[in-house]
Amino acid sequence: MRTIVDLPDPERAQLDALCRQRGLSRAEAMRQALRLWLSQQQPGHSAVFGLWRDRPEDSVALQQALRAEWSER
Repeated sequence: MRTIVDLPDPERAQLDALCRQRGLSRAEAMRQALRLWLSQQQPGHSAVFGLWRDRPEDSVALQQALRAEWSER
């Protein structure tokens, strides 16, 4: 798929310089940047599974406490 991306002149100049140094086309540099950005957007399952397991409250008590904060304001 083709797409159009508008880049401000300073960023375009920096991108062009990096592409020359690394022997990449602009399109390949943008593909690499997009792949990296997408991989960083969602944590893996192992990074979040059991995140709250050490909390002393059970899930219902925690839910009630959080909802109580809404009504206090």
